[in-house]
Amino acid sequence: QVQLVESGGGSVQAGGSLRLSCAASGTMYRNTCVGWFRQAPEKEREGVASMYRDPSSTYYADSVKGRFTISQDLGKSTVYLEVNSLKAEDTGMYYCAASLYGIGCSKMSPPDFDYWGQGTQVTVSS
Repeated sequence: QVQLVESGGGSVQAGGSLRLSCAASGTMYRNTCVGWFRQAPEKEREGVASMYRDPSSTYYADSVKGRFTISQDLGKSTVYLEVNSLKAEDTGMYYCAASLYGIGCSKMSPPDFDYWGQGTQVTVSS
C-alpha cells in the first residue's frame, strides 16, 4: 500500500511559478514510477510528467516540456513538480500517482497507476 499526499498548489497569474510536492509513504521499489497528472473541469485526466525512482528517467507531456520539471528526493520520499511560465490552460487539479511496478511510466496512462493522492488545485489567471 502506498499513500500519496500532494501540496503546493495555489492561485497565480499567468507567467508565474509554483512547486508542487508529493510526499509518498509505504512500500515502493526501484522501478516504481511516480507521475503527476492534471484534470481541468469537464476534461479527462492527463499525465504531465513522470519518473522512475531508480534510475530517475523522466518523461513529459509535449504541452509542458521546457516549462515543468519533475524531480525527487529519495531521502524524503518526495517527488516535486516545478511548474514555470504558467498559462491559463494549466489550470486544474493536480494529482500525484504511483505505478508500483513501473507499468505505463512513459505513456502516463491513468489506468496504469495504482495509487493516487487527493490532489492540489492550481489556478492560473490571465
